[in-house]
Amino acid sequence: MITVRVPLGDRSYEVLVGPGVRSLLAEKLPLGVRRVAVVTSEEINVDVSPGVPAEVVLVPPGEESKSLATVEELCRRFARFGLTRSDAVVAVGGGLITDVAGFAAAVYHRGVRAVFVPTSLLAQIDAAIGGKTGVNLPEGKNLVGAFWQPSAVLCDTETLESLPEREFLSGKGEMAKYHFLGGAGLDGLPLVERIARCVEIKARFVAEDEREGGGRALLNYGHTLAHALEVTSGFGLRHGEAVAIGLIFAAEVAHGLGRIDRARVEEHYRVVSSYKLLSRLPEDAKAEELLALFRRDKKAVEGLTMVLDGPGGLELVQGIPDKILTESLESIR
Repeated sequence: MITVRVPLGDRSYEVLVGPGVRSLLAEKLPLGVRRVAVVTSEEINVDVSPGVPAEVVLVPPGEESKSLATVEELCRRFARFGLTRSDAVVAVGGGLITDVAGFAAAVYHRGVRAVFVPTSLLAQIDAAIGGKTGVNLPEGKNLVGAFWQPSAVLCDTETLESLPEREFLSGKGEMAKYHFLGGAGLDGLPLVERIARCVEIKARFVAEDEREGGGRALLNYGHTLAHALEVTSGFGLRHGEAVAIGLIFAAEVAHGLGRIDRARVEEHYRVVSSYKLLSRLPEDAKAEELLALFRRDKKAVEGLTMVLDGPGGLELVQGIPDKILTESLESIR
């Protein structure tokens, strides 16, 4: 087991990574918790033992459940169970469960404590770390949410053994992103160490910029195109699959702006390929639809803003011309 600390002063918490760590749930619950609501999905099939009375609340599978309606239903179930501010929500599942359960915990009674037991690779290295919660609107992904840090995160690598291959690959899309955020040599580590290293990188960004006012936005590398592709594909593309394509797109945009040379672009292709992920746009992706969705992105504060590579590493770049965006999209068809 590897323990990574997310340093946030009196709200600091531990992320435990390793096989079987979900068995530590009872001792990792916050002090004073008398009952918990366990939010999960029928398809997850991962048992936990919180050691206190628990109510299991099931969220239907599928991206359509990542909605305000689901958050309302969760809060109503919490109320009927009698959950109080001194109790806790335990999220057991992938990124969707973590996002909706975390958001419900953030708003129920104006905030109850939460513990995450992420069961997918994507959730273990990204969604469960850092306190970003949220749901989708028809107009875009993750447009409504809150920052709400968990009390603990238990990344049990045993839960990854039963993941469908495509779901595991989706997690590798987010993992590929960390190669460009200080994760050189990630691909040479055993899985538990690789996950822990990704958590360490994310914890560092969260500690420096908890509410994404600056440097934490760099964790969105590859996500401008990724979120747009998810929406235009009707979420037929998994998040990590879309991020992998988004990384290639971001590299091509940076090259089009003269920020990086061709060798650096090829490094992006190499990393994405090493995880056996796609690097090309889906055939039915329409440039005009993608451009429209780019402008709804949460980072678009002064014209289109993207996280791009450059001479000094990754940084937020504003006011990217449509011509460069369109040419870069066409270059990855």
